[in-house]
Amino acid sequence: MHQKHYRNAFIDSSRWDDIALREGDIILTTPPKTGTTWMQMICALLIFQTPELPRPLGEISVWPDFLVHPREEVLAELDGQRHRRVIKTHTPLDGLPYDERVTYLTIGREPRDVGVSTDNHMSNMHLGKVFAAFAASMAAEGAEVPALPEMPPPPESVHDRFRAWVDDPGYMSGLPMFLHHLDTLWQVRDRPNVVLTHYQQLQDDLAASMRSLAAKLDIEVPEQKWPELVEAATFDSMKRREDDVIPNRDLWVDKARFLHKGTSGQWRSVLDEDDVAYYRKQVVTLADPDLLAWVQQGQD
Repeated sequence: MHQKHYRNAFIDSSRWDDIALREGDIILTTPPKTGTTWMQMICALLIFQTPELPRPLGEISVWPDFLVHPREEVLAELDGQRHRRVIKTHTPLDGLPYDERVTYLTIGREPRDVGVSTDNHMSNMHLGKVFAAFAASMAAEGAEVPALPEMPPPPESVHDRFRAWVDDPGYMSGLPMFLHHLDTLWQVRDRPNVVLTHYQQLQDDLAASMRSLAAKLDIEVPEQKWPELVEAATFDSMKRREDDVIPNRDLWVDKARFLHKGTSGQWRSVLDEDDVAYYRKQVVTLADPDLLAWVQQGQD
């Protein structure tokens, strides 16, 4: 499989070239704002089989291609892990090394909910702190620190921001890449080491979803442990433990907003008829109808 290179101001998928994959690794390859942190928690709970994780979630499930952490530090962290690894990335499957010993796990979510959640996420990101961490990481590697890229102010209207997201072709930025990312896994969904789940399924029946995932990951969980593991994976439980759950805690204006609402259908109270019509016109040009039917889960 030809491996594409994805790069933006703070992400570089070429870091995957230096990662020695192991049998049993789980690569959580998700578009942003689809429930990545939720799935990191679920995987960690299944692996450690206790609600009391040994370390903060971001240290257990490392994000190697995020450039705010020096390359050697990230590689050393991954190399030193002796538990079954869950490695986070927002790089699509066509930008990752493919290994049949590894499970590639992704999450779909209603695209309009992703757009609304992205709007909250971006307004909560402290770009100055992100760039400072990035600059420190580059300096630690002895690399030249580029100037902070100019970021035009977002549109004032939530409706204009949503339409800009629908049109934005950038890596990790908008609807086109969101659908491309999912399509790279949708096209190979029949492979035994590719697992697709959906945000709506997690919401509808978290316990059944966790049991299904455990079976696909070949993880045996004693029956008596299930209630406490499922409870620890609920949105309310994760909110109560946000200091151990939220990644890169210092990079947010308000860390309490990182785990925002955790609901489906929130787009209905934000977008107007014109926004939805604009979305519908664009989305059908970007993805296979079967993929769209799955990702939208009947919300039309």
